[in-house]
Amino acid sequence: MPVEITWWGHATCTVEDSGVRVLTDPLFARRLAHLRRRRGAVPPAVARRADLALVSHLHADHLHPPSLAALAPGTRLLVPRGARRAVPALRRLRQLRIEEVAPGDETVVDGLRVRAVPARHDGRRLPVGPHRSPALGFVIEGEARTYFAGDTGLFEEMAAEVGPVDVALLPVGGWGPYLGEGHLDAGRAAEALARLDPRSAVPVHYGTYWPIGMDAVRPHEFHAPGDEFVRRAAVLAPKVAVHRLGHGESVRPEAGR
Repeated sequence: MPVEITWWGHATCTVEDSGVRVLTDPLFARRLAHLRRRRGAVPPAVARRADLALVSHLHADHLHPPSLAALAPGTRLLVPRGARRAVPALRRLRQLRIEEVAPGDETVVDGLRVRAVPARHDGRRLPVGPHRSPALGFVIEGEARTYFAGDTGLFEEMAAEVGPVDVALLPVGGWGPYLGEGHLDAGRAAEALARLDPRSAVPVHYGTYWPIGMDAVRPHEFHAPGDEFVRRAAVLAPKVAVHRLGHGESVRPEAGR
């Protein structure tokens, strides 16, 4: 069965490979602090079905305990090393099988292998917190090798540390009018795509949440990143098939060269 990718908005995706459902950075909220979901409905109940869920780092729009609490009892959950100490709410999710991982760690679920890889991003639980937990990406290896980047900046060793992949799920925007250090915008994501050289790519982490009361502040940063990534990728990585999905849409990208 070919791999199937469904984008639910922001960094939340379902990767179904070899009969195993993997859910990335689950976020099912209509509102999160000063952020409001401006595009797409809150993901339906089917989005919460997963054999394994992945959390890339501790920021509240990626590690959201109320969304994790909606997962079925017994769901396995991989979080960065030190997450339970930094986020006490995780310790109350006793119905989940939580495992802490660091770059290089591997987890196997029904024959599907998931490898944690480095990301270049502030991994703290903000607005305060010590640097105790690494920010991660994940490579999901079954019929295809799918790279979920989480949040990351562009870095020289990216291709070597991630390894060969068939599909790349890359962040191309954010949740506000400006992107700070440790992020990919559409242009840097296209550069990352050229380095990784997968067969297919799906842009994520854009066009979902926006600060309340800031609708008129640099609105192109909300609307444009997906299309801009498609344009930039066509120049820098013309052999890669880029699938720009709407919220709730799925694609079955080709898995091999």
